[in-house]
Amino acid sequence: MSKSTIPEAEDRYSRQTAFEKIGIHGQEKLFSAHAVIIGIGGLGSVIANNLCRAGIGRLRLIDKDYVELSNLPRQILFDEEDAKAKLPKASVSSARLARINSKTILEPVIVHVDSSNIEDLVKDADVVLDGSDNVEVRFLINEICQKLKIPWVNGSVLGATGNSMTIIPGEGPCYRCFMPVIYPAGTYPTCAALGVLNMAVSIIASMEAMILTAIFSTPRAAQVG
Repeated sequence: MSKSTIPEAEDRYSRQTAFEKIGIHGQEKLFSAHAVIIGIGGLGSVIANNLCRAGIGRLRLIDKDYVELSNLPRQILFDEEDAKAKLPKASVSSARLARINSKTILEPVIVHVDSSNIEDLVKDADVVLDGSDNVEVRFLINEICQKLKIPWVNGSVLGATGNSMTIIPGEGPCYRCFMPVIYPAGTYPTCAALGVLNMAVSIIASMEAMILTAIFSTPRAAQVG
């Protein structure tokens, strides 16, 4: 077996590299990858935790919100003290993850994502992961990733159900193909109104993170990573 150039790889990632579809080669690709997560709530916090522990090289964590008590059942990087202090989700996540994996470069960004800034936020990414909680942001992610030819992974959860979809520009349908119409804001069902189970959130977020790991442990990673 070839020796990895990743610090502590033989020990830290031994169970991943033992999996033949990843191996040392796939782990090296993951370590060289830059992922952007938009939304560090229920989905995004689980995605960030999984990718950081898996050994991704760089994570940009984008969220405008502050930790609230209602976040704690499903947003795994936060605790009661964070909610009491109303700390920024992006900053808290970065600090927590830095203690988990000091080799991952973490970049917290506290900003509202809109059409004026999304290109600057994702243009240097190898992949974008959707941790948002609204359809409007997903349309923005889709449009900019189509423009820049960046793969992205969509995920959404409501109640006890959810879905995830990988979109690779130029190689299949995009998000707009499945949702051709944007309805007025406030007309879509929300978790605040209909509820959501943390177990469903964890499952979908883990699927999103696993999809990214698969992207970077296959020949495609040579093109996008």
